[in-house]
Amino acid sequence: MKSSVADKPARGTPISNGIRRLRFEHGEMTQQALARDCGVTRQTIIALEAGRYAPSLELAFRIARVFGVGVEDVFRWEGS
Repeated sequence: MKSSVADKPARGTPISNGIRRLRFEHGEMTQQALARDCGVTRQTIIALEAGRYAPSLELAFRIARVFGVGVEDVFRWEGS
């Protein structure tokens, strides 16, 4: 999986993610649709994409399952 500037964590958490990219690769899925499929609010998806929130392990697995990929294909540890 290629990393891009948009995948880098904005602030607050050393975990980066490719959620926005994956949403667009999967038919331009909306934040609301992803939130519904994962059982969270749209605000949670917004915070995740912005790098302001690190998901629980359960939510990380839910997101990965929606996209049909592994957790490490969605999230990356950028900490030291």
